Amino acid sequence: MTGTMARIAWPLGFGILVLILWEAAVRGFDIPPAILPAPTEIWDAIQRSTHILWIDWVQTVVKGALTGLILGAIAGVLAALAIDRVDFLRRGLLPVANFVAALPIVGVAPIMVMWFGFDWQSKAAVVVVMVFFPMLVNTLAGLEATDRMQRDLMRTYSASHAQTLGKLRLPAAMPFIFNGLKIATTLALIGAIVAEYFGSPTKGMGFRISTEVGRLGIDMVWAEIAVSAITGTALYGLVALIERRVTFWHPSQRRG
Repeated sequence: MTGTMARIAWPLGFGILVLILWEAAVRGFDIPPAILPAPTEIWDAIQRSTHILWIDWVQTVVKGALTGLILGAIAGVLAALAIDRVDFLRRGLLPVANFVAALPIVGVAPIMVMWFGFDWQSKAAVVVVMVFFPMLVNTLAGLEATDRMQRDLMRTYSASHAQTLGKLRLPAAMPFIFNGLKIATTLALIGAIVAEYFGSPTKGMGFRISTEVGRLGIDMVWAEIAVSAITGTALYGLVALIERRVTFWHPSQRRG
């Protein structure tokens, strides 16, 4: 328990110190709010705009980012299982997935908006494209993590492919899959916000940021950034917590 408290206390204390220095620098050097608002001004913007921030959060995070993350993660894992089973797909699908992963989001987002409309569906589609490849690559690496002796042992027990997959290879791949998920959570949030720059209804974190920048409402921009940062950290922590429960047997989860 003491170790857990220490791991929380150190980053929390450092974050508070950064906020204090930030506030002091803005006040001491008299920096205009249009350039850099003080943390207290950002907090005031959060308090007076809670309803707007909540609507934007639901639109971007729940509808866009989380929907795309779930669909992209499932698609990446299923594609990895298919590629691992069929050599033809490994030679054909994997290079195509690599090509799709290299596409810039500023090119993908407008296309998805034209295909799926201005609402959250197009943002979820962008997120699917962004998280598919990390999940695919990490799952493939995990499926190949078992050595030949372990697979030969399963064959001596007359285990089928499904039994070998379920009892040996998928459990061994779990740390890799969770690594992919931790990468994907960050990409999902970034992708959903950036995609809203290219077409969105009058709500959403990306829409609000672009609108408030044009109006020089920089305190509101930073309020959205703060909400985004807290959300990203919480999602990453949730995935890490689930990983610790699922892969408790892995050496990386053992405490010294």
